[in-house]
Amino acid sequence: MEPILSIVVAIVSDTTGPGGTAHLEGCLGALERQAHAPQMEILVPYDARIASMAEFARRFPAVRFIRVEEFRGASPPRRGSREHHDELRGIGIRHARAPLVALLEDHGHAGARWCAALVKEHEQPYAAVGGAMENGVDRPLNWAVYFGDFGRYQNPVPRGPSATVSDANVCYKRAALERVADAWAESYSEARVHAALAERGETLALSPDVIVYQHRLDLRLGPALEERRVWGRSFAAARAEHMTLLCRAVYAALTPALPAALLARQCRNIVRTKRNLGAFAKALPLTALLDLAWSWGEFLGYVTGVT
Repeated sequence: MEPILSIVVAIVSDTTGPGGTAHLEGCLGALERQAHAPQMEILVPYDARIASMAEFARRFPAVRFIRVEEFRGASPPRRGSREHHDELRGIGIRHARAPLVALLEDHGHAGARWCAALVKEHEQPYAAVGGAMENGVDRPLNWAVYFGDFGRYQNPVPRGPSATVSDANVCYKRAALERVADAWAESYSEARVHAALAERGETLALSPDVIVYQHRLDLRLGPALEERRVWGRSFAAARAEHMTLLCRAVYAALTPALPAALLARQCRNIVRTKRNLGAFAKALPLTALLDLAWSWGEFLGYVTGVT
């Protein structure tokens, strides 16, 4: 049978770290256990640095593992770069066959009814449906990374149209993606694709029933700070592509105020949801450090315009 739902899993974890490929195994295992799942396909683009993929192919025979070098004919980009993750997603989208195309990251564990909820929500005329993100590892650093990355998507998220959805938990109508194909022809970028959809008058939406749990097993403070710097720089560089030099200078000049603004937004999310206040308090010093690292990355991105 032809699939109704294609799920592209991007490997964003450092597979050479303490967690190895355990993130991917947990992600695929959660997809195997889906309740009332539609006919679906799972695609995992990967590069040559992952030597154990043959073991995964035996463990998960229904999954399509796509070695990316065979399709783009280039050496893998530098490890940990946001752009590399975007390339993986783009390759997966290009090979997806279903009318609905969902994105996950390898450290994301889909809730038990995630697939069924996505199909149900797409009965509405939405171009994309995202959902809630929850932290699945009760450690202060995990909470700090979670609040920085996904705090705005802590349940209960408001059901219905939304200005933003996360690329770690989102599903698109293929027809909507094809209408903005130029935005992901080379690689997928959340900001670029969602801006293109908005320009066409398409609607993004959130659902509290579409839940993904973040399970990061190998977090250490140094690499986490570097990750936030790299991702902040990549975010700002992508925005700078469409800015004048004056606008970039203004944004760069404002970045000293950004850590406080980020922390205030994270506090508002805790107040809004009335959840995880204790965890937020325990993780506050680490959250503040990660916000500083992100802000420094944004400053560099605006000043240099490169990732």
